[in-house]
Amino acid sequence: MDVRIEESWKQRLQPEFEKDYFKALTSFVKSEYEQQQVFPPGKLIFNAFELCPFNKAKVVIIGQDPYHGPEQAHGLCFSVNDDVKFPPSLMNIFKEIKSDIGTETPQSGNLTRWAEQGVLLLNATLTVRAHQAGSHQRRGWEEFTDAAIRVLAEENEHIVFILWGSYAQRKGAFIDRNKHLVLSSAHPSPLSAYNGFFGNKHFSKANEYLKAHGKEEIIW
Repeated sequence: MDVRIEESWKQRLQPEFEKDYFKALTSFVKSEYEQQQVFPPGKLIFNAFELCPFNKAKVVIIGQDPYHGPEQAHGLCFSVNDDVKFPPSLMNIFKEIKSDIGTETPQSGNLTRWAEQGVLLLNATLTVRAHQAGSHQRRGWEEFTDAAIRVLAEENEHIVFILWGSYAQRKGAFIDRNKHLVLSSAHPSPLSAYNGFFGNKHFSKANEYLKAHGKEEIIW
Protein backbone atom coordinates (compact mmCIF):
# COMPACT_ATOMS: atom_id res chain seq x y z
CA MET A 1 0.00 0.00 0.00
CA ASP A 2 1.33 3.43 -0.93
CA VAL A 3 0.98 5.77 2.03
CA ARG A 4 1.87 9.45 1.76
CA ILE A 5 4.22 9.89 4.66
CA GLU A 6 7.69 11.39 5.03
CA GLU A 7 10.21 9.19 3.21
CA SER A 8 12.51 8.23 6.09
CA TRP A 9 9.51 7.09 8.13
CA LYS A 10 7.97 5.40 5.11
CA GLN A 11 11.04 3.20 4.69
CA ARG A 12 10.83 1.99 8.28
CA LEU A 13 7.07 1.68 8.59
CA GLN A 14 6.43 0.04 5.22
CA PRO A 15 5.86 -3.39 6.86
CA GLU A 16 2.94 -1.91 8.81
CA PHE A 17 1.26 -0.67 5.64
CA GLU A 18 1.01 -4.23 4.34
CA LYS A 19 -0.66 -5.64 7.46
CA ASP A 20 -4.35 -6.43 7.61
CA TYR A 21 -5.02 -4.06 10.51
CA PHE A 22 -3.62 -1.10 8.55
CA LYS A 23 -5.66 -1.94 5.47
CA ALA A 24 -8.80 -2.09 7.61
CA LEU A 25 -7.81 1.18 9.31
CA THR A 26 -7.30 2.88 5.94
CA SER A 27 -10.73 1.76 4.76
CA PHE A 28 -12.37 3.00 7.96
CA VAL A 29 -10.63 6.38 7.89
CA LYS A 30 -11.46 6.97 4.23
CA SER A 31 -15.14 6.27 4.83
CA GLU A 32 -15.15 8.56 7.87
CA TYR A 33 -13.69 11.47 5.90
CA GLU A 34 -16.28 10.89 3.17
CA GLN A 35 -19.27 10.70 5.50
CA GLN A 36 -18.38 12.73 8.60
CA GLN A 37 -16.48 15.81 9.66
CA VAL A 38 -13.09 14.49 10.77
CA PHE A 39 -9.99 16.19 12.18
CA PRO A 40 -7.26 16.96 11.33
CA PRO A 41 -7.60 17.73 7.61
CA GLY A 42 -6.67 14.62 5.64
CA LYS A 43 -3.42 16.07 4.32
CA LEU A 44 -2.23 16.64 7.90
CA ILE A 45 -2.85 13.16 9.34
CA PHE A 46 0.88 12.38 9.24
CA ASN A 47 2.06 15.93 9.96
CA ALA A 48 4.09 14.87 13.01
CA PHE A 49 6.19 12.62 10.78
CA GLU A 50 6.48 15.17 7.98
CA LEU A 51 7.86 17.87 10.28
CA CYS A 52 10.16 15.56 12.24
CA PRO A 53 11.95 13.04 9.99
CA PHE A 54 13.18 9.82 11.57
CA ASN A 55 16.84 10.77 11.87
CA LYS A 56 16.10 14.22 13.29
CA ALA A 57 13.95 13.04 16.21
CA LYS A 58 15.49 13.93 19.57
CA VAL A 59 12.42 14.17 21.80
CA VAL A 60 9.09 12.33 21.63
CA ILE A 61 5.95 13.64 23.34
CA ILE A 62 3.07 11.18 23.28
CA GLY A 63 -0.53 12.42 23.23
CA GLN A 64 -3.74 10.47 23.00
CA ASP A 65 -6.33 11.93 20.60
CA PRO A 66 -6.43 14.90 18.22
CA TYR A 67 -8.46 17.90 19.33
CA HIS A 68 -12.01 17.45 18.09
CA GLY A 69 -13.08 21.08 17.75
CA PRO A 70 -13.01 23.18 14.56
CA GLU A 71 -9.65 24.57 13.38
CA GLN A 72 -7.71 23.11 16.32
CA ALA A 73 -6.01 19.90 15.22
CA HIS A 74 -3.22 19.95 12.66
CA GLY A 75 -1.50 16.63 13.26
CA LEU A 76 0.73 17.50 16.24
CA CYS A 77 -0.23 16.45 19.76
CA PHE A 78 -1.14 19.29 22.16
CA SER A 79 -0.63 21.84 19.34
CA VAL A 80 -3.26 24.09 17.77
CA ASN A 81 -3.24 26.27 14.69
CA ASP A 82 -2.27 29.94 14.86
CA ASP A 83 -4.97 32.26 16.21
CA VAL A 84 -6.75 29.41 18.03
CA LYS A 85 -7.43 29.78 21.75
CA PHE A 86 -5.07 27.65 23.85
CA PRO A 87 -6.75 24.48 25.15
CA PRO A 88 -6.32 24.05 28.93
CA SER A 89 -3.62 21.35 28.68
CA LEU A 90 -1.53 23.47 26.34
CA MET A 91 -1.88 26.48 28.62
CA ASN A 92 -0.58 24.37 31.49
CA ILE A 93 2.34 23.19 29.36
CA PHE A 94 3.31 26.81 28.73
CA LYS A 95 2.94 27.59 32.46
CA GLU A 96 5.34 24.77 33.31
CA ILE A 97 7.84 25.94 30.68
CA LYS A 98 7.81 29.42 32.19
CA SER A 99 8.25 28.04 35.70
CA ASP A 100 10.97 25.61 34.59
CA ILE A 101 13.13 27.66 32.22
CA GLY A 102 11.63 31.15 32.26
CA THR A 103 10.29 31.33 28.71
CA GLU A 104 7.26 33.59 28.42
CA THR A 105 3.99 32.20 27.05
CA PRO A 106 4.06 32.52 23.25
CA GLN A 107 1.46 34.28 21.14
CA SER A 108 0.60 31.10 19.26
CA GLY A 109 -0.14 27.55 20.39
CA ASN A 110 1.28 26.19 17.14
CA LEU A 111 4.12 23.83 18.12
CA THR A 112 5.48 23.41 14.60
CA ARG A 113 8.57 25.23 15.88
CA TRP A 114 9.22 22.33 18.28
CA ALA A 115 8.64 19.69 15.61
CA GLU A 116 11.13 21.35 13.27
CA GLN A 117 13.76 21.15 16.02
CA GLY A 118 13.33 17.40 16.40
CA VAL A 119 10.34 16.97 18.72
CA LEU A 120 8.01 14.21 17.49
CA LEU A 121 4.57 15.34 18.70
CA LEU A 122 2.75 12.06 18.27
CA ASN A 123 -0.83 11.27 19.17
CA ALA A 124 -1.64 7.60 19.73
CA THR A 125 -4.71 8.04 17.51
CA LEU A 126 -4.20 10.23 14.45
CA THR A 127 -7.80 11.07 13.51
CA VAL A 128 -11.06 11.86 15.32
CA ARG A 129 -14.67 12.61 14.40
CA ALA A 130 -15.74 16.19 15.13
CA HIS A 131 -16.93 16.74 18.69
CA GLN A 132 -16.58 13.02 19.53
CA ALA A 133 -13.48 12.43 21.62
CA GLY A 134 -12.03 8.95 21.22
CA SER A 135 -14.25 8.12 18.26
CA HIS A 136 -11.37 6.65 16.22
CA GLN A 137 -9.71 4.74 19.04
CA ARG A 138 -9.21 0.96 18.79
CA ARG A 139 -9.38 1.02 15.00
CA GLY A 140 -5.70 0.37 14.41
CA TRP A 141 -4.02 3.72 14.93
CA GLU A 142 -2.63 2.65 18.30
CA GLU A 143 -0.90 -0.34 16.73
CA PHE A 144 0.59 1.87 14.02
CA THR A 145 1.89 4.51 16.44
CA ASP A 146 3.28 1.78 18.72
CA ALA A 147 5.27 0.55 15.72
CA ALA A 148 6.60 4.06 15.06
CA ILE A 149 7.71 4.49 18.68
CA ARG A 150 9.24 1.02 18.74
CA VAL A 151 11.35 1.47 15.60
CA LEU A 152 12.52 4.87 16.79
CA ALA A 153 13.52 3.49 20.19
CA GLU A 154 15.22 0.42 18.76
CA GLU A 155 17.24 2.09 16.01
CA ASN A 156 18.42 5.12 17.99
CA GLU A 157 20.06 6.04 21.28
CA HIS A 158 19.67 8.97 23.66
CA ILE A 159 16.17 10.09 22.73
CA VAL A 160 14.01 11.78 25.36
CA PHE A 161 10.55 10.22 25.67
CA ILE A 162 8.06 12.41 27.56
CA LEU A 163 5.08 10.49 28.92
CA TRP A 164 2.36 12.57 30.56
CA GLY A 165 -0.45 10.62 32.17
CA SER A 166 -1.13 6.92 32.58
CA TYR A 167 -2.14 6.39 28.95
CA ALA A 168 1.17 7.65 27.56
CA GLN A 169 3.08 5.79 30.26
CA ARG A 170 1.49 2.50 29.28
CA LYS A 171 2.22 3.21 25.63
CA GLY A 172 5.88 3.85 26.39
CA ALA A 173 6.36 1.03 28.89
CA PHE A 174 8.59 -1.02 26.56
CA ILE A 175 11.17 1.75 25.94
CA ASP A 176 14.69 0.75 27.06
CA ARG A 177 15.59 3.09 29.92
CA ASN A 178 19.27 2.20 29.49
CA LYS A 179 19.32 3.64 25.96
CA HIS A 180 16.96 6.59 26.38
CA LEU A 181 15.70 9.10 28.93
CA VAL A 182 12.07 8.49 29.86
CA LEU A 183 10.35 11.33 31.72
CA SER A 184 6.96 10.54 33.27
CA SER A 185 4.49 12.63 35.24
CA ALA A 186 0.83 13.45 35.60
CA HIS A 187 -0.97 14.80 32.51
CA PRO A 188 -1.13 18.60 31.97
CA SER A 189 -4.94 18.47 31.94
CA PRO A 190 -6.52 20.73 34.59
CA LEU A 191 -7.89 17.53 36.16
CA SER A 192 -4.40 16.27 36.99
CA ALA A 193 -1.81 19.03 36.46
CA TYR A 194 -1.53 19.74 40.19
CA ASN A 195 -0.87 16.06 40.92
CA GLY A 196 2.67 16.15 39.57
CA PHE A 197 2.72 17.84 36.18
CA PHE A 198 3.51 21.26 37.57
CA GLY A 199 7.07 21.20 38.84
CA ASN A 200 8.14 18.16 36.78
CA LYS A 201 10.85 20.26 35.05
CA HIS A 202 10.70 18.00 32.00
CA PHE A 203 11.80 20.75 29.64
CA SER A 204 15.05 21.56 31.42
CA LYS A 205 15.70 17.86 32.10
CA ALA A 206 15.25 17.05 28.41
CA ASN A 207 17.71 19.75 27.41
CA GLU A 208 20.27 18.71 30.02
CA TYR A 209 20.16 15.15 28.67
CA LEU A 210 20.43 16.25 25.04
CA LYS A 211 23.38 18.52 25.85
CA ALA A 212 25.11 15.74 27.80
CA HIS A 213 24.89 13.51 24.73
CA GLY A 214 26.14 16.07 22.24
CA LYS A 215 22.76 17.07 20.82
CA GLU A 216 21.42 20.56 20.31
CA GLU A 217 18.96 21.65 22.97
CA ILE A 218 15.32 22.43 22.16
CA ILE A 219 14.19 26.05 22.24
CA TRP A 220 10.93 25.43 24.06
